Amino acid sequence: MDLLVLQHIESEGPAVLGAVLHGYGHRLRTVRLYAGASVPADLDDVAGVISMGGPMNVDQAGQYPWLDQEMQYLKAAHEARVPIVGVCLGAQLIAAALGGEVAAMAEPEIGWYPIKLTFPGMTDSLMTGMAWESAQFHLHGQEVAKLPAGAVPLAGSERCGNQAFRVGMTTYGFQYHFEWDRLDLREMVKDPFIGQAGLSRDAILKQGDGCYDEYRRLGDRLCHAIVAYLFPIDKR
Repeated sequence: MDLLVLQHIESEGPAVLGAVLHGYGHRLRTVRLYAGASVPADLDDVAGVISMGGPMNVDQAGQYPWLDQEMQYLKAAHEARVPIVGVCLGAQLIAAALGGEVAAMAEPEIGWYPIKLTFPGMTDSLMTGMAWESAQFHLHGQEVAKLPAGAVPLAGSERCGNQAFRVGMTTYGFQYHFEWDRLDLREMVKDPFIGQAGLSRDAILKQGDGCYDEYRRLGDRLCHAIVAYLFPIDKR
């Protein structure tokens, strides 16, 4: 069985998370929605789902018809207890698919900002060993404004209250990007969204020099925890 990766834009693949999953022996089946691929019709031979980031919003199905199809797929996967991880847009799609609300932020969150674990986040198995406060990379102007019923908030930041959450036991959403390495970050700061927000790409990269090592250490730890608790290779 494969892990299904739903990719929304060429530049936002599974990055370090994908490398870690490959390292454990997982097979990744990437659905490149931006290139015209279709959301699968069923969950056959799917051991888990990973929904990546992207510049679109959850309410832009008129422009990106696959958004509604993906949300239906994520809902079906959740109800079937297929493990799910969503990053940035992926987290927002999970929230919207399960009855939460996604809305524009008063001010975009772009660059390096601290997140803090909630009490449930401090005790969640997936977050074991994570720092209670850490600098993470953000690139979003939308947020999960209301979590789905029964969801557990795991982390938040000053600008965005729902930085990480869990719904049920095996569906996780992360608004921040834990999956990028230095090369990924250098590519992502080229995003036009950053220039439109009036921010300096060089300043963002320079700020990252002081926190990258800790960011990557914690990101790697989270990637390995995702394998251990959500996608154990012996359950594939």
